[in-house]
Amino acid sequence: MKDLKRLVPGLAHPITIEPTGSRVVVTLGGRVVADSGAALTLREASYPPVQYLPTADVDPDVLRPSDHTSWCPYKGRARYASLQVGDVVADAAMWVYDTPHAAVAAIKGHVAFYPERVDSIAVQVAAASGAEVSDGEASDGE
Repeated sequence: MKDLKRLVPGLAHPITIEPTGSRVVVTLGGRVVADSGAALTLREASYPPVQYLPTADVDPDVLRPSDHTSWCPYKGRARYASLQVGDVVADAAMWVYDTPHAAVAAIKGHVAFYPERVDSIAVQVAAASGAEVSDGEASDGE
């Protein structure tokens, strides 16, 4: 196996991770497949922000195995899962870094979703009245 390049975030390629501070809901096939009040927002270089949700906040009944993996020199090896809701299948729509590099250790135990492979990734901002207001869909940037 060839050696994979490992890089550390810095000024040329910054990565920040912070609590989202809002509820994040992921839907597929009209069903909520993940719902979390403990999501993290990862911002990497010029990519759109990515919501990482605790694995415990994903509905295990919708998960299907996937052989797909990828390598990010800044984060490490990603493992994927497909999602299925009824007849709707989203191939390799969710990923996790089981052993992320030290600079992004906070995403361990969290998963992210490709927004184009699910119906929505909604960041719900609490309004002053206490009602939740959707802040639209989060984007991806694996």
